[in-house]
Amino acid sequence: MPISEYASLDGLALAERVRSGDVLPAEFVEEAITRIERHNPTLNAVVYAMYDQAREAARGSVASGPFAGVPFLLKDILGDYAGVPTASGTKPLQGIPAQQDSELVRRYKRAGLIACGKTNVPEIGTMPTTESDVYGPARNPWNPDHSTGGSSGGSAAAVAAGIVPIAHANDGGGSIRIPAACCGLVGMKPTRARNPLGPLFGDMYSGMIMEHVVTRSVRDSAAVLDCTAGPDVGDPYWAPPPERPYLEEVSRDPGSLRIAWWGQTFDGRPVHDQCGEAARRTAELCAELGHQVEECAPKFDAEALNQAFITIWSAGAAATLTGIAAATGRPARPEDYEALTWHMAELGRGVTGIQYQIAVMSMQRVSRQVAAFFEEHDAWISPTLAEPPIALGVLDTSAEHAVATSERMQDYIPFTPVFNASGQPAVSLPLHWTPEGLPVGVQVAARFGDEGLLYRLAGQLERARPWKDRHPPIWD
Repeated sequence: MPISEYASLDGLALAERVRSGDVLPAEFVEEAITRIERHNPTLNAVVYAMYDQAREAARGSVASGPFAGVPFLLKDILGDYAGVPTASGTKPLQGIPAQQDSELVRRYKRAGLIACGKTNVPEIGTMPTTESDVYGPARNPWNPDHSTGGSSGGSAAAVAAGIVPIAHANDGGGSIRIPAACCGLVGMKPTRARNPLGPLFGDMYSGMIMEHVVTRSVRDSAAVLDCTAGPDVGDPYWAPPPERPYLEEVSRDPGSLRIAWWGQTFDGRPVHDQCGEAARRTAELCAELGHQVEECAPKFDAEALNQAFITIWSAGAAATLTGIAAATGRPARPEDYEALTWHMAELGRGVTGIQYQIAVMSMQRVSRQVAAFFEEHDAWISPTLAEPPIALGVLDTSAEHAVATSERMQDYIPFTPVFNASGQPAVSLPLHWTPEGLPVGVQVAARFGDEGLLYRLAGQLERARPWKDRHPPIWD
């Protein structure tokens, strides 16, 4: 029998139903599977079904964690689950099972989350939209002609459509926050090294990649981070420990904060009027809530950051393709990859060790410039993106358009990469919609290690301007 309120409840509320004995984990798993089967032909959010594993987990001794019995989805990048492929949207890795769970997946399991499938991604996660040649486009439940964002686009589409309340995501330039903005969700990119990347990795792309989830509620995001945060054995470094559980922060009064806001790009170019409006209205709401608000932005060398990003990401693409070749025993060939991926890897193969070190030093210099801004401000508000969710097909990955696509990507996501470089926490919140009904995310960033402040402020904003009952046309 269908559980009518399933999609309207967040993960913590579903877990409470399990703890009370009202619903069995197996019943929730079947609800998630039913919704995958119903919506996936339109959304293309889930690319690998894990129904057998989910049913077995639900029948067994479900962990007693705060999310015991709650259906969940893993991203097809870094979401290693023993016996299940993690293909990262590539042809060469299709059908090759992971040999072990990642440490993060182990922590998800201990929290009680039950993985029901893997979600759609762009090839090796390089695009701010989810439209790979292997999987095809993920479609936005608010308007299927528009992008879900990337690279956690399949995860965001599934959560926004009510398939699951929580899904795994990761972020190396905005890949949690961009899909959250496009799909009307909460997307927290934690502080660098807050969550582990082991056992296969210590850090990735010189510390730019962080792991977490996309959710519909602020409290789910906080509670999941309570379950997963903390170093793994052998980590090269780790984030400072929190003052208290993040879930407690959501309901705490943030006090009167010093908040800055900005409604244009860092170099002063205008953004889409709806994105600027979203940031301005959020700043006004913060002032109404008693915060000290002013209009200003961090000052840093944006061009130096862009060049460092290109160097580090292209070298990372080359290293990724080399790693795939080693894992499969087959050399990397251009016909096995999208043209833009191959182009990036070719750039990366030409990066010298000296150039890479200079890029890292440049990124660290920008990090200090940005961090200095947060000595005078507790939080900074901006649009998450420079325009609402783009239409599918706008970003062309063909070889002849590689340079133009790279420039178009930079125009689309001017606000998110800086906090991957600095390692600071930043969250996208669903606080605005266009007249056409497309979500517009608002990014809020804080100083290094202070996710607690972001959860206090996000919880206050969620209570003041709730989004719980705003659902896309493709829902439940």
